[in-house]
Amino acid sequence: MAVGGIISALIIGLIIGVLGRLVVPGKQHIPVWLTIVIGIVAALIGTAIAGAIGVANTAGIDWIELLIQVALAAAGVWLVAGLYARRGHHV
Repeated sequence: MAVGGIISALIIGLIIGVLGRLVVPGKQHIPVWLTIVIGIVAALIGTAIAGAIGVANTAGIDWIELLIQVALAAAGVWLVAGLYARRGHHV
């Protein structure tokens, strides 16, 4: 992967992760790097799901794909924050 692709993945991961984090109520005590990782994974899985159901390539902004990605990121943040807190990690 080229440097531009890595930077793009990090930026998209950050945006999706932060949006997912905003959807989850309360304060999540997980590090920013973990939010980025969750966002990248959610973006990749969300794109695959959107492609499978035929909504990945629409005219204009792919709102359904974005909604799927943010929902997956929110679920990931919620799950990881719960596991992170249970193990006693604090940021």
